[in-house]
Amino acid sequence: MKLIVDTDTASDDAVALLLAARDSGTELDAVTTVAGNVPLPLATRNALLTLELAGMGGVPVYEGCDRPMARPLSTAQPVHGDDGMGDLGLADPAGRPQPGHAVDVLLDRARARPGEYTLVSLGPLTNLAAALLRDRDLLGRYRHVYCMIGAPDAVGNISATAEFNAWVDPEAAQIVLSAADPGRVTWIGWDVSRRDAVMTPGDQERLLALDSPLASFAHRINRKVAEWARQVSGLSGYDLPDPVAMAVALRPGLVAEHEKAHVRIALGDEARGQSMVDRRLTGPPPNVTLVRRVHEKGFKELLFGLLAQEARV
Repeated sequence: MKLIVDTDTASDDAVALLLAARDSGTELDAVTTVAGNVPLPLATRNALLTLELAGMGGVPVYEGCDRPMARPLSTAQPVHGDDGMGDLGLADPAGRPQPGHAVDVLLDRARARPGEYTLVSLGPLTNLAAALLRDRDLLGRYRHVYCMIGAPDAVGNISATAEFNAWVDPEAAQIVLSAADPGRVTWIGWDVSRRDAVMTPGDQERLLALDSPLASFAHRINRKVAEWARQVSGLSGYDLPDPVAMAVALRPGLVAEHEKAHVRIALGDEARGQSMVDRRLTGPPPNVTLVRRVHEKGFKELLFGLLAQEARV
């Protein structure tokens, strides 16, 4: 699978990048970065250092949009740490981003080889929405587009009802939905992570017992997320929304429940970023496939298996 990953790289994005980098059936062609969890320069830095740690420093990284389409940037640094990676004092990467803008990369790759690339979006949809404003048919040029975004059960993590990526740039999310169809676009929301991708204390012990550099890295960079889970979400451990979305892209058979539905994203201040799912028989036709559950055991086996491997060289 030829893969492009669009990311606002913080701790869980980094683990998702490791999965893509370590999967033998995947060719990671490019990484594009966007502001979200952290400001754009930090998202780019974190992507570069993660790829280098995985032995994939040759994968080109391109910077994209440094703010949402119509709003000031609000980051998730209180969740992930000031550096987005648990404030561990990680060394800067040796590499630098490539010249060129992420939006051009998303357009040019898909136009040059239509139907070959799979796109996995892990952050706000700003880059993809900006590309769609230039090419309304862009989504159809990808083999498939997977997005970690939304909360179709209306249980939020940044507000009472909204998931962070949708809340940060709801205008971008709605632009993508307006051009989407369920055969091409799959959304994996925070509901999936909250139910099927929580690293319990036992899972964390197993991860560390792998005694591999990448497993240790994956655990350590999520230490701030673990604090947030204890203090805010009440989960039994830190959850991994971006890795479970990546796992769905790498192994679609992990999906246990899904639905095709018409989804809109609320733009008003009171419900900003809420996923509004219309399941009425008389409602608009479906525009996206929503993953509702994954096989938790299968996801974690994939996670542990890939993080235990030696880095590619």
